[in-house]
This record gives sequence, C-alpha cells and structure tokens, in this order.
Amino acid sequence: MSARRDLGPDYEDAVVESFLDKMGQEIDRRVEQRLAQSAPSSKHVARAQTTADGQRLALAIVSIALGTIATLALTLGGGNESMLIPVWIGIIIVNVVFNANRGKSG
Repeated sequence: MSARRDLGPDYEDAVVESFLDKMGQEIDRRVEQRLAQSAPSSKHVARAQTTADGQRLALAIVSIALGTIATLALTLGGGNESMLIPVWIGIIIVNVVFNANRGKSG
C-alpha cells in the first residue's frame, strides 16, 4: 500500500499486478507443499493398484493356458469331453473368487 502511495495513481495497475503475482506464487508454493506431503500415499496406492492389475493379468494368462491345455488334452485324448464343462467352471470360479477378493481389499 505504501508503494502505491509513493508511486501515485499512474503505477496503481503495476502495483496491484505485482501484488497478485506474489500472492499467486505463495498459493502455488503452499499447494505444491501439500501435494508433496500427500504424494507418498498416492504413490503407494498407485503401486498397489499396479501390482493388483499384474496379478489379475497373470491369473488370466494362466487360466487361459491351463484351460486350453485341458481342452486339448481332453478332446484329443479321446472320450473325456464330458470333463470339459467342470474344468472350465472351475477356472471361472477361481477367477471370480480372486477378483471379488481383490475388489474388497483394494
């Protein structure tokens, strides 16, 4: 305010602009400080989510591989096609249970 009085009305816009710029910088500094304080928990959540996604992907790949191998073995092995439905139902149950438990903990 004293700078405004010293410089007069010709510089009023420049003084106000400078004041607003300094206030903006202070607000930015405080926001960055708060984000830095909360960042570790955000990184932990992101890392846990990435791990869960990786586990889901691994289970999906293993399920499809085992299901395909079981289907080929039962089909080409001769006469055991009746076991295909229980094998695939078992694979589906394992995937549903795994993903249901992941949803509750994550």
